[in-house]
Amino acid sequence: MSAFSITIQPTKNDSIVKFVANSFLTQARSFEFKNIDEAAASPLAQQLFYLPFVKTVYISQNFVAIEKFNIVEWDTVQDEVSEAISEYLNSGKPVITDTETKKKVPVSVYAEITPNPAVMKFVANKPLADGTFEFKNIDEAQHAPMAKQLFTFPFVKEVFISANYVSVMKYNMVEWQEISMELREFIRTYIEEGKTILEDALLQGENASQSTSATTQANFSDIEQEIASILDEYVKPAVAGDGGHIALDSYNPETKTVKVILQGACSGCPSSTVTLKNGIQTMLQEMLHGKVTTVEAING
Repeated sequence: MSAFSITIQPTKNDSIVKFVANSFLTQARSFEFKNIDEAAASPLAQQLFYLPFVKTVYISQNFVAIEKFNIVEWDTVQDEVSEAISEYLNSGKPVITDTETKKKVPVSVYAEITPNPAVMKFVANKPLADGTFEFKNIDEAQHAPMAKQLFTFPFVKEVFISANYVSVMKYNMVEWQEISMELREFIRTYIEEGKTILEDALLQGENASQSTSATTQANFSDIEQEIASILDEYVKPAVAGDGGHIALDSYNPETKTVKVILQGACSGCPSSTVTLKNGIQTMLQEMLHGKVTTVEAING
């Protein structure tokens, strides 16, 4: 396995910074430690608590997030923390030693309909992915074992994994009442048995189907950054609730046209055009004062 590297990522909370690794640290588990005693299950978190400014440590999927006390500013200490985390991970020591992680984790999954009649959302009580991952076929799912297994069901057309849910698009050969229980139980058992959901190759950019967050695209103009921020704050939460994802693709200042990428339940949804025109387009027109005229969708 290649050496761990860490990317420093600010958050909307000025007190919290994420230290994102290029490999997975946990699978379908998240941990929060508020002091060194609570961190008994994580030698890494315990080490971090020796830094006097560390208030809370969060460990999930491929990142460590740290909340600091106000005695320091992040720009004076974040490089030191990044180096400490990288050094620890590359030493080969365990991130989590809790023996409970070796046992089956009780998991519940419920099925939820979406505005797209071809897509069903399966929601777990455990985190599955930090980010958004869409797979159109089994070849694209090469580094996503759960999605790859789902494609062995003949009625599965596409798979979308994000946060704590899996959205599945079906072929019209079957109705949801015939297959939803089977899919729900498969997903529940898969997570409960602690199987790998996503592999490191996805984090390292080896799969083109992984969505790239608009906020991380350095080539965005100021207006595109503003549009992306509006989508992140006002649109993405609602779209995620319906089992989908939206991201900014581009903005044309000459035509004042915004193009967005729709994924998951949003891709090909009959109501997506209405949502774009009556919701997102109107919002951008009002909030950006004449800088946006039209919003167009690109199905992911």
